[in-house]
Order: sequence, then structure tokens, then C-alpha cells
Amino acid sequence: MKVIPVIDILNGVAVHAVRGKRQEYKPLQSTLTKSVEPIEVARAFKTLGFRELYIADLDAITTGQVNFQVLKKIADETGIKLMVDVGVTDIETAEKLLEVGVSKVVLGTETLLSKTFVSDALWVLGSTRVIVSLDLKGDKVLVKLEFAGCKDPLCLLREFRKIGVLSLIVLDLGRVGSGEGVNVDFLKKALEEKGLDVYVGGGVRDIKDLIELKDLGVCRALVATALHSGKISIEELKQAELI
Repeated sequence: MKVIPVIDILNGVAVHAVRGKRQEYKPLQSTLTKSVEPIEVARAFKTLGFRELYIADLDAITTGQVNFQVLKKIADETGIKLMVDVGVTDIETAEKLLEVGVSKVVLGTETLLSKTFVSDALWVLGSTRVIVSLDLKGDKVLVKLEFAGCKDPLCLLREFRKIGVLSLIVLDLGRVGSGEGVNVDFLKKALEEKGLDVYVGGGVRDIKDLIELKDLGVCRALVATALHSGKISIEELKQAELI
């Protein structure tokens, strides 16, 4: 397992995400960098030794305006592998993300209209370039009202696996930035699904949490707050071979 740092972009700057309450997000304050410019935050992570980065473009998710230039700059200037959530709902946008240097396109259930779109994305982009995010708040999966399909988290996860999804993020937005710990009970059930690489985001507190996730068989852990606050140090990550 490796740790993937997270950058949340809102109003063009890196912000501190807490419990999915986006109207309350404040510009990032970090022990790793003094800048709130996404490119500078990405450079800081690259300098520290990270090779992968998760970016949530909240401007795109909330308004549809994708920060393509910012994403391209990060990809070109850092060489970090990017997995990016912009609330993709059409293949054209997904293809443009790949064109500007994104490695994996994240399809989040929060903005997903149908499972058919996931199937189409897998077919057009390839199963290794698509990662589905099971967006949760507690025990409920976040989906559009018009979403056609199972709305129970575990049921939906299994449906995604059946249509060919190889990688899936269990992202509990209610735990993001909370320091409450990961929803291990649900995670254990998700990890029972064979042939699925499971990523986890939301609630990671410290190195002990990360070691537990590694022992459970998690593929990647998405971390932001605990890195920026210094509760998880780079030295600890290197000693645990998580970076």
C-alpha cells in the first residue's frame, strides 16, 4: 500500500476539506508549504517523494468549469501521476483530462447519472484509466436522484465490479478532515470483493491507521489533513514503506 496525497481545489486555490461541507472550506494551511496555489502544493508533495496525487476539482464538480490549465501545469511540471475527479458526466471531458496528462479519471457516484456511463468510460478509456469513487456519507451512498441502479453501498460496489471496474475508492465525505478514523467495518466488506483494488479516503488520523489499512489489504490511502497538520510525518511514511 502507498499513501496518495490529496489536493482539493475550490475557487482556483487549494483548500482544507472538512466533512464535505464545501461552503465552509477555507484556504489550505499546511506545515508542508505556505502556498495555496495547487501547483506549489503539488511541487511540495513531489519534493517529499510522492509519485501519485489525487485532485478533486471542486470548481468543476460544483459549477462544471474544469481547471484544465491547472491540471496540465501540474502534470507537465511535476511528472506526478494524477487521478482526478472533476465530476465527469461525458466521455469528451474524460478524454480531455487524459489529453492534458491525467493518468486516471475518477468517476464519483455523487455526480454519476448512470452505471451505463461507467461501462462506456471503461470501454472507451480502458479499465486501467478509470477509477470509480463510491462517495459515502456514513452508511449512505451519494448519488443523483435520477440515478438508476442499486443505492445500497455494498450492492452498488458489487454492480460496479460486475461491469468491469478494477479500481474503486471508498470515500467517506463525512469523515474527510474530521480525524475520526476510517469506516473499517464497511471497508472490510468491500475488501471481500475479489479482483478489486480498493482505495480509501476520509478519516485517516495517523500512521497507526495507515498500517491497519495496509494490513487489511487496502491498495492506496488518500490523505490530506493528517499530512498538512504534521500528524503523519514523511519520515514515518518512509519507515513504513508507504511512500
